[in-house]
Amino acid sequence: MKQLLLALGFAAFLSVPAAPAQAAPHELKVNQSVEIAAPPAKVWAIIKNFEDLTWHSAVKASSATDGSHVGSVRTLDLGGPKLVERLTRYNDAKMSYSYVITDDPNNVKVVPVTAYQSTIAVTKTAHGAKVVWSGHFHRADPSAKPAADQDDAAAIKAVTGVYRGGLDALKTKAESAG
Repeated sequence: MKQLLLALGFAAFLSVPAAPAQAAPHELKVNQSVEIAAPPAKVWAIIKNFEDLTWHSAVKASSATDGSHVGSVRTLDLGGPKLVERLTRYNDAKMSYSYVITDDPNNVKVVPVTAYQSTIAVTKTAHGAKVVWSGHFHRADPSAKPAADQDDAAAIKAVTGVYRGGLDALKTKAESAG
């Protein structure tokens, strides 16, 4: 009898429909670049200071706790909202640095992403410089049915807009500066 009850209990367990699995958000990526008719060193000189992102058209002011040293925390004033980022890698010789958006709910209100990591790098081309700004991240809302302003499309649109706006401003500044 005990075996029959165990068997029935096990059968009942098997017949209970499983709760639908929530798909974990997959990693999203954005990669934007621009060709600039200026020497790479000139372009790098504009963007190399982690504490100064005012070359980006959306940034009204910026500051950092420890300049361009790994671990430095940068605060970007966007004319109201603020965004906080931390430098994770810096290579002056290779003209590149990497950073993350810090884990802060206020940052998600500015850019609808989490686990954001980004790199900006300058390389030499036949006619000047190429700047590549790339990042990977997750959408802000990890649920199976995210809110429209926190889904994959919103995350990609926001990051693409940040990169494109910055790269276009950088091109204008580098090509017009004396």
